[in-house]
Amino acid sequence: MQEKKIILFFDGVCNLCSGWVDFIIKFDTKNNIKFCALQSDVAKQILLKNSIDKSEMHTVILLVDDVVYTKSTAAIKLLNELGGAWKLFNVFLLIPKFIRDFFYSIIAKNRYRFFGKRTSCYMPSDKDISKFIAKII
Repeated sequence: MQEKKIILFFDGVCNLCSGWVDFIIKFDTKNNIKFCALQSDVAKQILLKNSIDKSEMHTVILLVDDVVYTKSTAAIKLLNELGGAWKLFNVFLLIPKFIRDFFYSIIAKNRYRFFGKRTSCYMPSDKDISKFIAKII
């Protein structure tokens, strides 16, 4: 069975997003999730290659094989990829997307005000550097 190609694109200067990345790294026991800051040239190339609309570039984007998820769906699907009890969050997929995304958008729009903004892009530790995409794959 071939391993899934999973990439999380995130806002590298957002403290909330960077915390989310640290959380995922901690609980990714299968070690199959890769990360890429939306601000990077690599992200722009991969997203363009996968026909991802530029209007989605302000949100978390999850690419699982060739399927693109954004906003609340991306977050729920990402938790699902962690396995175990995290799969219980799939129950939120029963809530209509427009309702989930409404609340997601409120947090996303105010993320810098609520959680702050970094002066430079997220830098992984030496231990986690292999989880970050530095070139087109």
